[in-house]
Amino acid sequence: MKLIGVDIGGSHISAAQVILENRHAEIANFHEADVDTYGNVESIISAWSEVIQRAKGDLIDVKIGIAMPGPYDYENGVSLIKDQGKMAALYKLSVKNLLAESLAVSPCQISFTNDAEAFLSGESYAGAGKEFQNSIGITLGTGLGSAIKVQEVVKDAKLWTAPFRDGIAEDYIGTGWFKNQAQNKYSLHISGAKDLLAEGFDPQISSELFTEFGRALGEFLFPYLIRLHAEGVILGGKISLAGDYYLPATKSYLETMGYPVPINVSELGEQSALIGACLPFVDK
Repeated sequence: MKLIGVDIGGSHISAAQVILENRHAEIANFHEADVDTYGNVESIISAWSEVIQRAKGDLIDVKIGIAMPGPYDYENGVSLIKDQGKMAALYKLSVKNLLAESLAVSPCQISFTNDAEAFLSGESYAGAGKEFQNSIGITLGTGLGSAIKVQEVVKDAKLWTAPFRDGIAEDYIGTGWFKNQAQNKYSLHISGAKDLLAEGFDPQISSELFTEFGRALGEFLFPYLIRLHAEGVILGGKISLAGDYYLPATKSYLETMGYPVPINVSELGEQSALIGACLPFVDK
């Protein structure tokens, strides 16, 4: 049995052959493309199938694991995404059956996994989360992705809507917060956290924003770490790459609260979801 890992987002898809053995993973024949998911059913499925087929190559006996953002009926591969514009044409359709037909494989050869679960599963199998039995996975970017792992079970935590301070978690932890805080506090227009590291950007403002963000992350994580008896946190997403600038504040807050834990940045990067999406076939 050969495994094909697929990671689908709102405007992008990547796919590759995945080789798993003894908590080690290798990626081969990697392909990716941007996809206009505002289009019709045929154009979306065709674009996705083309990339998956390129990764699949001449392989015949394959299992295809797909990491997909929610809301989704993952077991049946049915899209429940309807209010985001992207993928709207696929609402309530069996994407599993549509892809199976397009790729000329059986629907039972395709498995869907929540993208946050796939990230944490991949990192727990072969990356930054290998040492933890209980852990929290957080992806930091335009949105806030989250998953929890308790022993061998990984589940989407849906913490982006969790009540936090004067709003919800995603108001304070993600790209939107950096943009809003830079505008409201310093009258600066930025596109995201990466702008704070640009040459010529005021290092004092950059330091203040990162420190404030890092504290908020620690404050957000603390009750969930306690509740889950978590041994560590795994961070992914674009903002995780700037961890050196805000994680000291996160760790300092957790130490002050009496619950210091390792916070590891993803070792597998974008490959983690490809690997995690294939693990349901291995577990079975």
